[in-house]
Amino acid sequence: MTSYFAKRLFDGLRMHDNMHLDVSKGIICSIKKAHSTHLKADVKLDGLVCAGFIDTQVNGGGGVLFNHEPSLETLVAMLQGHSKYGTTGMLPTLITDSSEVMKTAANAVAEAIAKPISGILGIHFEGPNLSKVKRGIHPSKHVRTISDIDLATFTRSDIGRVLVTLAPENVSPDVITDLVNQGVIVSLGHTGANSDQALRAIEAGATCITHLFNAMSGLTAREPGLINIALSDLRVTAGLIADLHHVHPQNCALAYQCIGAERLMLVTDAMAHVGSDLQTLAWLNSTITKTAGKLTLDDGSLAGSCLDMNSAVRNMYSLLKQHTRWTDANDLLGDVLNMASQVPARLLGIQDRGKLLSGNKADFVLLDDDMRMKGCWIHGEKVSGN
Repeated sequence: MTSYFAKRLFDGLRMHDNMHLDVSKGIICSIKKAHSTHLKADVKLDGLVCAGFIDTQVNGGGGVLFNHEPSLETLVAMLQGHSKYGTTGMLPTLITDSSEVMKTAANAVAEAIAKPISGILGIHFEGPNLSKVKRGIHPSKHVRTISDIDLATFTRSDIGRVLVTLAPENVSPDVITDLVNQGVIVSLGHTGANSDQALRAIEAGATCITHLFNAMSGLTAREPGLINIALSDLRVTAGLIADLHHVHPQNCALAYQCIGAERLMLVTDAMAHVGSDLQTLAWLNSTITKTAGKLTLDDGSLAGSCLDMNSAVRNMYSLLKQHTRWTDANDLLGDVLNMASQVPARLLGIQDRGKLLSGNKADFVLLDDDMRMKGCWIHGEKVSGN
């Protein structure tokens, strides 16, 4: 057993000072007030300890892109690249591709889970049934109606949690219900759906919105659009890319004020650049270039992000302090930390991550006073930091 002394600790509910965290075989054994016994701890953690971050939309990292090489080695590199910034669990995300590539990606995830690689929680298929008008960087030639082969891939029992992004105007409610009944988490995104179409999908079992505000129908005077549904319907969790490029800070604040910390989830939509020195990446007939913290294609359009979860947390906390009314900085910080941990864990139906509780996995991060990463532990093993 390893005993840690945490100067500050957020357990998912409240902030604590001077706490003992005992870990054995990758599991939290106990969390208790330290009083003066911290001198007996094996490791002293000077900063804020909180649950590890869970990212449900990760296209790449560590210099590699999942679509380019959907293999176990790619998954390991992605996890290593993102764990530097506090990600302890992820859904590697496949941008719309052929049925064969989808199957290969699923095989890689199945291999990772079987080993097991603790940080690989499942897979996010972003597509293939999207709106061609709202497809963004998704290749048009692969945008299509979900086939029986695709359905068989979505519903495999050996690939952990499965999240599927689809455009509800192109998929019948019966198909959504069938997916949900087989354990798939359905998310609405890359869609021009009106509010009626979105609501029918939610009634059928959809529980998530992919990257709120981006690639979806907007709010107008006479049509609420998917944005309004995401902000107002208590049945859905909304992902948000808080890189200050995809969504205006005031819209991020609006989402928090409407949704609250219970249903708002930070995601990165990261490409291969995170955790590497990569500046350019080939994509279809274009190049994705990193400039001033933003990824763009040759035509200037956004192409995923180079955001990491630590930066997402720092950005969200900073903009909420500026653009919302708050009375307790600790409560606000706790809300933001939960958006990066507890909320995605709840969406995925994972009970033993997202909070620091006795019996949960020892996935945690250490932040300094400026909310910057100092260390990251996955299943009780330190994977980054000094």
